Amino acid sequence: RRGSVAAAAMSSEPGPGLPFLPGCSFRDPMKTSFHRSQTLGYKNGYAFSRLPTVGIGGERLSVTQLSQADLDELSNTRPLLTYGQSKLTPPSGFVPAHVAFDKKILKFDAYFQEDVPLSAEEASRIRQVGIYYFLEDDSMSIIEPVVQNSGLPQGKLLRRHRVPKNDRGDHYHWKDLNRGMNITMYGRTYRVVDCDPFTQVFLESQGIELNPPEEMVFDPYTEQRRKPMPKYTPPLVFDRLKQFLTYDKQVLRFYAVWDDTASMFGERQPYIIHYYLADDTVEVREVYQKNDGRHPFPVLIKRQ
Repeated sequence: RRGSVAAAAMSSEPGPGLPFLPGCSFRDPMKTSFHRSQTLGYKNGYAFSRLPTVGIGGERLSVTQLSQADLDELSNTRPLLTYGQSKLTPPSGFVPAHVAFDKKILKFDAYFQEDVPLSAEEASRIRQVGIYYFLEDDSMSIIEPVVQNSGLPQGKLLRRHRVPKNDRGDHYHWKDLNRGMNITMYGRTYRVVDCDPFTQVFLESQGIELNPPEEMVFDPYTEQRRKPMPKYTPPLVFDRLKQFLTYDKQVLRFYAVWDDTASMFGERQPYIIHYYLADDTVEVREVYQKNDGRHPFPVLIKRQ
């Protein structure tokens, strides 16, 4: 009987015939380590894992252990066993369209051609407009930029509202708009040529393939008016008064010689020619010397 009690005291299990109750279990004094066995290690400089062979307290495991490949297969094929029941993502809060798309507007550059009757200078004119599409309520508006001295009613050509597309009651949607296309509203056809960067990014994000942009067409008559007018300079009428006030008392003096040596008793006589700039008159005076034997007279040719 003493031997059986000693054998029961050497193990952590209750002795044979004793119930597993508090006070009926005996601690094995030989078991001093109760940590989990180490399964990771290094060999030849490489990390590797091995299956545990002993359990807590150093007791040798007798159950069949699964390999790492089996554990990976179980975790891959049955993630529910590894991670448990998945949690459902809470639904996002509902955001109405007038809040999500508030102040978000698509802008398209367009133009339309308008006939001009009873005009000798132009048969038609080109008018540039901006088409605005409001995402919050799918409404549209058309505004024409102001051109100075055009004489046309400009500004808002189409007030903001949902524009009907056909007789069946359908309305234009932003999916119906693109570059390089014609769009008809209330009997007037607009040619859409380009859009702003925000509109391009938004349409491309929604999977719409945009057409290449086109050049804006300008009104020939307006472009001709913007050119500088040719200046006509009338022929100047000669102003005698201006000439007199500008060149008064200004005289040009020229020294000349009358060579009369070819005739009998001819000689060379010096003269002075005066040219008056104030009235374009000329005067010729003879130069006299002392005791030359000539009769002195004031001028040879008077001022005329």
